[in-house]
Amino acid sequence: MLLFYTDVFVLPLPEGHTFPMVKYRMLRERVVTCGLVRPENLCVPPAADDEQLARAHDRDYLQRMCRGQVTDAEMRRIGFPWSEAMVERSRRSSGATIEACRAALRDGLAVNLAGGTHHAFRDHGEGYCLFNDSVVAARCLQAEGRVRRVVVLDCDVHQGNGTAAICRFDPTIYTFSIHGAKNYPLRKERSDLDIELPDRTGDQAYLDALERGLKRALEEARADLAIYLAGADPYEDDRLGRLAVSKAGLMERDRLVFEHCQRAGLPMAITMAGGYARCVEDTVEIQWNTVRRAIETYAGRSACAL
Repeated sequence: MLLFYTDVFVLPLPEGHTFPMVKYRMLRERVVTCGLVRPENLCVPPAADDEQLARAHDRDYLQRMCRGQVTDAEMRRIGFPWSEAMVERSRRSSGATIEACRAALRDGLAVNLAGGTHHAFRDHGEGYCLFNDSVVAARCLQAEGRVRRVVVLDCDVHQGNGTAAICRFDPTIYTFSIHGAKNYPLRKERSDLDIELPDRTGDQAYLDALERGLKRALEEARADLAIYLAGADPYEDDRLGRLAVSKAGLMERDRLVFEHCQRAGLPMAITMAGGYARCVEDTVEIQWNTVRRAIETYAGRSACAL
């Protein structure tokens, strides 16, 4: 099973910036320390090229973004200062999801230790998202003739508004988002299936809603591949989450997603999506548990619990 990482491509941020960039390095280091996969199975992905990115994004947007010709207002909407390093990291993150999808079709499961940039629209980015890696990857694999239909299972606490908007009239990519009703983005888009949850929703209500959604989404999607956005931000102590799901509840969430997809015979690519816990170690632990549970479920072997 292959894991792809991009934390060596550092996005330079001003001191005090709220985005926890360090979480990606910490997650990879935990994977390495544990020996969760063989070293040769932990891979740096190639960057997504212009043709691949253009399967989800307008060429004018891509050219302006890659050349640094975007406005200050556009970058404020994204939340990062523009830099060549930012563009390169975003290319690599999309490349990681493409490679994870290819590997999942061969091995049943693969993981991007970043990705899940679901707020990127066809013609603009927002919410820390530059390029929409899920749609880029889905359409690349479709163009390669590897899959016909893809289901995006978005369990980040924020609606995958960019994914929903890009795929709204694309019947080959089914979008399912379970998210906080009153959380960002204020203006929601229409996914194929949206489940909106009230503030402070706890474990049982969350899991009951998720299971209903999974059953419906997988039945309606008739997919050949699942892309799972395993956001850590439904966590009860997430700064941007507003829900009240415990770490144990999030592990149960992962179990439900994996078991439903396995039962449907779906290979899966996992991306990490959001996570903004007050203590960054909590975010890393939640995402580590996702990776560990995935290996235990798909590879049929126990992984260490550091």
